Amino acid sequence: MSDAKKVAIIGAGPVGLAAAAHVLERGMSPIVLEAGPEAGHAIRQWQHVQLFSPWEYNVDKAAARLLAPTGWNSPDPQAYPTGGELLEGYLEPLATRTPLRDVIRTSSRVSAISRVGFDKAKTRGREQAPFEIRYQNGKGPEVLRADAVIDTSGTWFSPNPAGSNGLPAIGERERADRIAYGMPDVRGGDRSRYAGKTVAVLGAGHSAVGTLIDLVQLADEVSGTKAIWLLRGADPAKAFGGGSNDKLAARGELGSHFAALVAAGKIRVETGFGVTHLSDSEGRLKISAGACCGARSVVVDELVVSTGFRPDFSFLSELRLRLDPAIEAPVALAPLIDPNEHSCGTVRPHGARELSHDEPGFYIAGMKSYGRAPTFLMMTGYEQARSIAADIAGDKKAAARVELVLPETGVCTRGGVETAGDAGCCGGPAKQDATACCAADETARKAGGSGCGCA
Repeated sequence: MSDAKKVAIIGAGPVGLAAAAHVLERGMSPIVLEAGPEAGHAIRQWQHVQLFSPWEYNVDKAAARLLAPTGWNSPDPQAYPTGGELLEGYLEPLATRTPLRDVIRTSSRVSAISRVGFDKAKTRGREQAPFEIRYQNGKGPEVLRADAVIDTSGTWFSPNPAGSNGLPAIGERERADRIAYGMPDVRGGDRSRYAGKTVAVLGAGHSAVGTLIDLVQLADEVSGTKAIWLLRGADPAKAFGGGSNDKLAARGELGSHFAALVAAGKIRVETGFGVTHLSDSEGRLKISAGACCGARSVVVDELVVSTGFRPDFSFLSELRLRLDPAIEAPVALAPLIDPNEHSCGTVRPHGARELSHDEPGFYIAGMKSYGRAPTFLMMTGYEQARSIAADIAGDKKAAARVELVLPETGVCTRGGVETAGDAGCCGGPAKQDATACCAADETARKAGGSGCGCA
């Protein structure tokens, strides 16, 4: 029966194309609907960013098998690509030189999904009804029917707002011209916007850290450039990562380098800064935390909001989803990735079983499957795609099998207690300096600072 199955895949990013490759390899018919004009549209927004994982973790196995007959040269497995290199060296060849080129429909934005003849409330016979996917492609509304749907549309275009309560800060929308979200190219395409300016960066994840590091480098090149780190929490050290204990070396090095810059006073740090209001101040942007009157505030030229992303479920309202009410991830996956309990950058491999919903044949995979949790790795998405394709094809044994070993972060917390990696507040214990409390503290002291702040 799998030979006749048509599988609609939403999104032509790395996980979407991997899903298409696995579906094709199992004798089924994938159709990929991509909202952007080209495959990898979201990645094109962050081409300047270097990935934490080397090439060996960024190429899906089924996709590599599709590429092999084309004469594709596999990149150095130990090299770390940028987003642009990921596009040029992998995604573009996959989308244009393999059989996937005939199944990708670009500029096709999905607007709604349901079952043919069934609204959300109707049950009897529901499982046998095909899915109906409606999308816009510039020519008017189109309709596609499919036996299964894999939503890999990601979260890049639905960033979290600046407000600490999950809502836009008061005045945020009105001052959008001075706010960027995610990780702008401050030393490249966006250089003129940030050079010589005072820039606040809100957030504690890798996007915030990377942007702050770039701003420090820009300050070395252009006088007057200043970086302010707005941190909602009270402990800056939590953003420093696993240091030398992180098996993804680039991720560990980023945290250690950032810790040293903070210790050296290169970045002004404002902790416990929950943004509530944005307003004008003599032609500049005033960012306030707390009640309007008497609130703490900073005045800057630009604000970068790097507070993560959230999934868009607006086009899935007629499907029966099982989502965790807090994390907005599938209920079986949410406890494994809940940032209230876990600070790990990894989670045990998972697949169709954890990603299933009360709508048989429908799956959310890739970054979107993690809901509001920030710890997704691309290789996790590839394992999801493999398992889901096997499940749709009826190969339950392969769907349940684990074929991935994830790298550790070095330091993880569960419920606020360190449980993985070597003990130590950040990056494990100090290697040489007996007066330092941890690896990040030792790094900061070597850079001439007083420490990383976690002692």
